[in-house]
Amino acid sequence: MNTTWMKQSSCANSPADTFFPSDGMGVIVAKDICNSCPVTEPCLEYALHNRIDHGVWGGCSERQRRRILKARRVSHQPLSVSAA
Repeated sequence: MNTTWMKQSSCANSPADTFFPSDGMGVIVAKDICNSCPVTEPCLEYALHNRIDHGVWGGCSERQRRRILKARRVSHQPLSVSAA
């Protein structure tokens, strides 16, 4: 899977632990950074495709990603692999 998008991410200059928070307030801080990121879509698809269980990816928490995956399974929508 292509990961060149990672160089353009808003989180590239933030400490990694910001995106692996231990509380709800930490999730809000991480999502705030994601809100201004130009590559949230490929980031989210990367996390979904690779079944990353922890952290905030593409502006979505662990719980949100589980819901997305469940909805896709129910609708039989394949995971996107075009995250360029």
